[in-house]
Amino acid sequence: MDPSKQETNQNKPSKTSAKKDTQEAQFVVYNTMTQQKEVFKPKIPGKVCMYVCGVTAYDFSHLGHARAAVSFDVLYRYLQHLGYDVTYVRNFTDVDDKIIRRANETGEDPISLSGRFCKEYNVDMSDLQCLSPTHEPRVSGHIEQIKEMITQIINKDFGYVVDGDVFFAVDKFPNYGKLSGQKLENNRAGERVAVDSRKRNPSDFALWKASKPGEPYWDSPWGPGRPGWHIECSAMSAHYLSFKFDIHGGGLDLIFPHHENEIAQSGAACEESDVSYWMHNGHVTNNNEKMSKSLGNFFTIRQITERYHPLAVRYFLINAHYRSPLNYSVVQLEGASEAIFYIYQTLQDCQDSLSQLQEEIPNDGKPARTTPDAKECISKLRNEFQTKMSDDLSTSLILTGAFLEALKLVNNLLTMLKKKQQKQQRLLVIQSLVEVKKEATKVLDVLGLQPPCSYNEVLMQLEEKALTRAGLVEDDVIRVINERAEVRRNKYFLKSDQMRAELQAKGIALMDVGTETIWRPCIPVQQGPEVVRSGDCGQVPPEPKTA
Repeated sequence: MDPSKQETNQNKPSKTSAKKDTQEAQFVVYNTMTQQKEVFKPKIPGKVCMYVCGVTAYDFSHLGHARAAVSFDVLYRYLQHLGYDVTYVRNFTDVDDKIIRRANETGEDPISLSGRFCKEYNVDMSDLQCLSPTHEPRVSGHIEQIKEMITQIINKDFGYVVDGDVFFAVDKFPNYGKLSGQKLENNRAGERVAVDSRKRNPSDFALWKASKPGEPYWDSPWGPGRPGWHIECSAMSAHYLSFKFDIHGGGLDLIFPHHENEIAQSGAACEESDVSYWMHNGHVTNNNEKMSKSLGNFFTIRQITERYHPLAVRYFLINAHYRSPLNYSVVQLEGASEAIFYIYQTLQDCQDSLSQLQEEIPNDGKPARTTPDAKECISKLRNEFQTKMSDDLSTSLILTGAFLEALKLVNNLLTMLKKKQQKQQRLLVIQSLVEVKKEATKVLDVLGLQPPCSYNEVLMQLEEKALTRAGLVEDDVIRVINERAEVRRNKYFLKSDQMRAELQAKGIALMDVGTETIWRPCIPVQQGPEVVRSGDCGQVPPEPKTA
């Protein structure tokens, strides 16, 4: 099927536009449960409750984690843009086998180690301009809620105790597999954990694990131990959102068994448990192979943002439909960097021009008059943005088309301002610039691409990243510019072109403007292998799971 058919200092997107009860503003989302697109209708008018499975925090997070976070951040922002009051919960798993193993290797306390990587994750999220969720619960802080839910499950005869372990009896739950379509025998017994002969059914899964030496534990009615993986999300979503809420999200790999088991647990604890929409983002692949530790093609967010600006990474992540596979390649990241440089340079040029024309911009409260081209451009951009976003968040189709036409119009209007014009025509051009820029920045705001600092600062940061990738400093580029100027004065134009081409192959473009030469980042003309080797980004760590 074609999917296309923390704390930050960013402001949340404005709650403007789109009345939810109008036909043209209907928001449609793909529901994994029904395997079709459905008109979004929250359980409580005007309010949305959303739970997204977060990371197991024992190492730096990878690009797949970034995709999940950015995908649901765009949803969060768009719901707010539509005027909804959104309660967004995204958990941290800080009690888990992998955390314990890593802590034993490093000699750290497992909870402290996980807490450290929770903080690192939020640093990455801030860099990627993901808004902080309303709540970010951790397993270790919700043990009582987890024990209470397990007790409810046992009391309703869906759970059983064996030697201090508690298992969920999948045979007892009707319609098990309704989300994924998987059958009981496909519950991958033995894949994540060793097959346990004490289970009534090999597909039964752990709700509570009896303590072992050297592991964190909590007292419980079944003896000391810790929660199983799946129960945490059922307990924390119910605690913050109740058993009935609107959206549950996560990566495609969580559909089975994690989300399937969540449905069973929550339904066993409360018969009225109900999630309206299940939403899942696609995998990140590397040269069309899923990123994994075994293939050695796995990169952390931090490794990527050392070489590419976080806003370029965000652009790359939303430049494909959130449900489709996303192939990671250097070429695509270079393209994303080029695209956002053009966006911010155009808006900075517009801002520079308007700052010198403040006295000519009317401030009488009357609606701004614009040129016919600007009026048509603004209308088209609004309509295209609303149409694409309301169709299951089709972000991949937004930053092309009408948006690029708006930037092109800004550049045309800036050119017109340099020419002599009658006062009224000049005023129309100025007001058109103001209004087109305003509409373009609204789009960037909802997509999380409006920078937290000035456009100039971001452009400088993009230049620094380009120099890093080229293995240069700016003095190197200036030296080549000066040497090339001397070569051109001596009319050695072939050599001049060769010097330009050598820099362009490294992602640095030289542009002759009048009598001077300036430089800017560009897509390298000659790309090497698209797979970034581990040596290009630092040591590749083990792969954390998403949950």
